[in-house]
Amino acid sequence: MRNTLRIILICSVSIAFLVGCSTTQRTTQSKRTAVEQLLISESIIRSLPKKSNKPLPIPSGSTVTLNIAGLTSDQALLQEILAGWFGQQGYLVQKDKKNAKYRADIIVSAIGTEEDESFVGLPPINSQIIPFSLPELAIYKSKKQTGYVKFNMNFFEMLTGKFIGSSPDFIADSYHNNYTALLLLSFSSTNLMAPPQFGFFQSRPHNTGSTEPKEKSLFDWWKSE
Repeated sequence: MRNTLRIILICSVSIAFLVGCSTTQRTTQSKRTAVEQLLISESIIRSLPKKSNKPLPIPSGSTVTLNIAGLTSDQALLQEILAGWFGQQGYLVQKDKKNAKYRADIIVSAIGTEEDESFVGLPPINSQIIPFSLPELAIYKSKKQTGYVKFNMNFFEMLTGKFIGSSPDFIADSYHNNYTALLLLSFSSTNLMAPPQFGFFQSRPHNTGSTEPKEKSLFDWWKSE
């Protein structure tokens, strides 16, 4: 009898300890997490070479207007990043179509994020039989997120509508993976430039507050790697 009571007491203390160690983390306070936003924006930047091996079918220095078609609202971000990239390539981007000699139709095949989760362990338990709930007990848990973009461009002469040519496909991806092992051990892997991090030992300042211009732009950082 005493052994049974002792086992019940030990189990109760262990469960109470696990419940006390459990944490609740809200994934985001906005429509999209910062990680999701970075996955999309950095995938776009990765897809754009600093100097293309296959030059665009319009002469460098030409005036061009951008027209974009896709299935998500993320294409607006792609268009703005492309405008800066065209400028870096020596083209003059015009918002007023009347001032442009060429039109670039950007066809977005895909832009967005994918997520895959794996879990081995005991899921959270809420029961009306016992007066308390059990937290998630993960022997192994992973959450893998991937950002992906694929698009190409068709070029037309504005005055005549003549088709000039097409660009090759621009394709790139990025990733941010979180892992949990043995209940409490958590770590992550990513190729994002400066993702948000949780925890005292992992966190680091990303902005020193300096108003001086950065030595490298985001484009230059990716292409120097």
